[in-house]
Amino acid sequence: MSLKEQIDMSRLPSHIAIIMDGNGRWAQEKGQDRLYGHFHGVESVRNIVEGSAELGIEYLTLYAFSTENWDRPVTEVTGLMELLVETIRKEVPTLNKNNIRLHVIGDMSMLPEYAKNALNEALEMTAVNTGLNLVMALSYSSRWELVQAVRRIGEDVKKGLVDPDTINHDTLQKYLTTSAFPDPQLMIRTSGEFRISNFLLYQLAYAELYFTSIRWPDFRKEHLYEAIIDYQKRERRFGKTSSQLQDEMTAGTETLNN
Repeated sequence: MSLKEQIDMSRLPSHIAIIMDGNGRWAQEKGQDRLYGHFHGVESVRNIVEGSAELGIEYLTLYAFSTENWDRPVTEVTGLMELLVETIRKEVPTLNKNNIRLHVIGDMSMLPEYAKNALNEALEMTAVNTGLNLVMALSYSSRWELVQAVRRIGEDVKKGLVDPDTINHDTLQKYLTTSAFPDPQLMIRTSGEFRISNFLLYQLAYAELYFTSIRWPDFRKEHLYEAIIDYQKRERRFGKTSSQLQDEMTAGTETLNN
C-alpha cells in the first residue's frame, strides 16, 4: 500500500502550514550559493501545492519570507525578490488551471514596488478560484502581526467602535491578517530545526507540530503524506482528557442512531 493510500481521506487537516527551511544549507552542502537552494526550493513548492490540491486540502500556508529575512545579505534578498516575481508570473496560469486561489499575508509595504505589482496582479487573477487556498506569508512575522492587531484595536477603541470591556478571543481574531482563514491543524517544518520562528504564534496554539530533517528542496509529496499520516495517528484533545473525547464520540454516535 502506498503512502497516499494509507491516508484517511475523511480526517484530512483542513489547513496545513509549512516553514520551508533549509534552502541555503542544501545549496551550501552542494558547494553552491544560497540562491541556488532557493531556486530549487521553487520546485518543492510546485510539488507540495499540487499534492495538497490533489488531496483536497482547503488551506496551505507557506512561510516564504520573514520580516527578519530583510537582514540577510543584500544580494540574497534581491535575488529572492526577483525569484519571487518570476515564479509568481510563471505560475499564475497553473494556479488558474487547478482552481487555486492565491492569498498573501505580511507587511507588503516593505516589498519593492515591482514585487507588490506582481503579487497584486496574481491576487486579482486568481480571486475567483474556489479550490485550494494558497496563502503565502511574505515579509511576515507573528509579532509584527500581533502588534498591528493590537494597534488597530486601540485605534477603534479610541473611535468608539470597540468597547474594551467586550474584547475577547474573537475580537483579536478579527484583526489578524489571517482572519479569513481557519487556524492550521498541522504545522510542518523542514530541515531539522525544532522551533516555529515567529510564525503564526497565535494561530498555532492547538496545531500538531511535525518536524523533519529533510531540506526543503528535497521535500516532496511523499514527505507530505508521511506528515499527514503522523498527524492522523495523534489524539487531538484541546485540553480535554481521552475519556472525555470518547464519551463525546459515543454520545454523538447515539444521537445519529436515534
